[in-house]
Amino acid sequence: MTLPEISRDTEKLEGKVVRTLASAQILNGVGTAGTVAAGSLLVSSISHSETLAGLAQTTAVLGAAAMAIPLSRLTNFGGRRLALSVGYLTGVVGAIIAILGGTNQKLFLMLIGTFLVGAASAAGYQARFAAVDLASESSRSRKLSIVVWGSTVGAVTGPNLMEPAGNVAENLGLPRLVGPYLLAGVTLTLATCVIVIFLKPDPYLVARGIRSQAQRNHPDIQPKESVGTLKTIRAISRQPRALFAISAIGIGHLVMVAIMVMTPVHMAHVDVTLSIIGLVISVHVAGMYSLSPLIGYVSDRFGRVRTIQLGIFILLAAALIAGRSPGNSAPSLALGLFLLGLGWSCTLIAGSTLLSEVVDQSARTATQGASDLIMNLMGAGGGVMAGIVISVLSYGWLCVFASVPVVLLGIWTLRLK
Repeated sequence: MTLPEISRDTEKLEGKVVRTLASAQILNGVGTAGTVAAGSLLVSSISHSETLAGLAQTTAVLGAAAMAIPLSRLTNFGGRRLALSVGYLTGVVGAIIAILGGTNQKLFLMLIGTFLVGAASAAGYQARFAAVDLASESSRSRKLSIVVWGSTVGAVTGPNLMEPAGNVAENLGLPRLVGPYLLAGVTLTLATCVIVIFLKPDPYLVARGIRSQAQRNHPDIQPKESVGTLKTIRAISRQPRALFAISAIGIGHLVMVAIMVMTPVHMAHVDVTLSIIGLVISVHVAGMYSLSPLIGYVSDRFGRVRTIQLGIFILLAAALIAGRSPGNSAPSLALGLFLLGLGWSCTLIAGSTLLSEVVDQSARTATQGASDLIMNLMGAGGGVMAGIVISVLSYGWLCVFASVPVVLLGIWTLRLK
């Protein structure tokens, strides 16, 4: 398809791109969501230490952080199709290595596998932005929300497949807890195939071609020089509102990861089944994504800072409810984790919007990469903290300590000009 043909049929092309991305995100979510709980339990069983249980999610988050910038650069080099397929395929390799590590009780292999599975999460973050490459200003939120809903469908379904995936693994003579990684290997392979086969023409390359043609037709339009990631981070540190926005994103993610990653371990103390644990994690993921269009409306209607304040209140309520819940109280833990996901959604959506509004347009791409990097590094820190606290104290105390940065963020909002 030539550029003029694409220009004449933009709406049809947009629809194809969004359907392809949403399909890939469903497969991505189905495969990776179940590995959150299984990874923590598997690392705990291999190491015989709850202190190390958080390392599974921590290394996955570090993998997502490590891949954020490389995938962004791959996009600049060869488009979304190249970057997304590399991200999902790296996740496939990670799932295979995690299966080998879990089967042979090798913690090092297991953690390498979870690190590489994190690349699929990084690809998932980028897929949302791929949805708006060709969208008009009036339709961007709608297009992006469809891909987010694709994430919701996959991520809510995935944890509920832990039990049948465990059965498949057992039938193959493998440990039950590697079952979710078998599922991840299959679904991420399918996601890679969907992107490679159907994401044609590449939306990023088409959009870049359209901009280049516009510049040739209008020589007075000069493209702004792009800004690097390190330069962007330095610029953010000098802007109070930008620093607040990225702190809200990072703190929300830190608290969400810290509590979420240790909930399966807390429940496993009283021999709760994998299916119940999977259900609780599914409810949590529903809180993260299912109400995102409503959160976006609230942010537009009442403002970014007010929405972050709402997220702070919800996160504190989540920590209180979850922290007071026994391991066998699935309903109250599910409520706490749903609110945990909802509070995270408030800080992420409002914080990301505020960040994009206070930085120059030429720095927005680099800002997004920097935001994903910092967010995932703080999430990794939350996972490490969670393992230490729950081994020394308890799940309840973990929720108390996780509330501290949230309270400090709330105080910051009162002082923000």
